[in-house]
Amino acid sequence: QVQLVESGGGLVQAGGSLRLSCAASGRSFSSYNMGWFRQAPGKEREFVAAISWGGSTYYVDSVKGRFTISRDNAKNTVYLQMSSLKPEDTAVYYCARSIGGITTTPRGYDYWGQGTQVTVSS
Repeated sequence: QVQLVESGGGLVQAGGSLRLSCAASGRSFSSYNMGWFRQAPGKEREFVAAISWGGSTYYVDSVKGRFTISRDNAKNTVYLQMSSLKPEDTAVYYCARSIGGITTTPRGYDYWGQGTQVTVSS
């Protein structure tokens, strides 16, 4: 059984930074592509970033240059470093394990964390 546990969310002023972590249990973490999504109230879950098992990274245009996804396979952890945060980044952030290749659709992911709230004040 795979479990994903996010941490690192909180309240930050616009322009500030946060680093989210996602700790994974289970075997073969290093073999899977991983992703971060977010969901704001009343909106659909949105792709934010993904990282392949080999370390290739992908971002939604709205966070390029501000967010960085990384992974530490020795710690079974994936990170999302967020900088220059904006009020529109406010959402619950989820990490997820990809079923196969890199994809931006939630249906391409089979295991999800419980989410961590990020609130950016103006």
